[in-house]
Amino acid sequence: MIALTIFATVAAAALSASQFVLRQSVALEDRLFGAWLADNQLSELRLQAATAPGRQHLTRSMDRRDWTLQQRIAPARDPRLLQVEIQVSRATGSSAIHQVTGWIRNHHE
Repeated sequence: MIALTIFATVAAAALSASQFVLRQSVALEDRLFGAWLADNQLSELRLQAATAPGRQHLTRSMDRRDWTLQQRIAPARDPRLLQVEIQVSRATGSSAIHQVTGWIRNHHE
């Protein structure tokens, strides 16, 4: 009976630990996809001929999931550059998974 109690306790602890690892790996995967999406968007902006300052709300699909990108483009201190801030979140969630700030060439200068 004591052995059965010990086994049940160890099994419950192992199950709890595996659930924690699974949740952490899902969160890590989300952060990785968020970083890829933000980097892809920044690269697309760098390839465009002209980019105007302002805010945009974009939707992207990756890994059979929908993602929301909040993009803000504003003049930088250097007039040759524009500052770009991108926040990525799951389409079903409200909090940002990844956030990046980058700079692109101001084609109007």
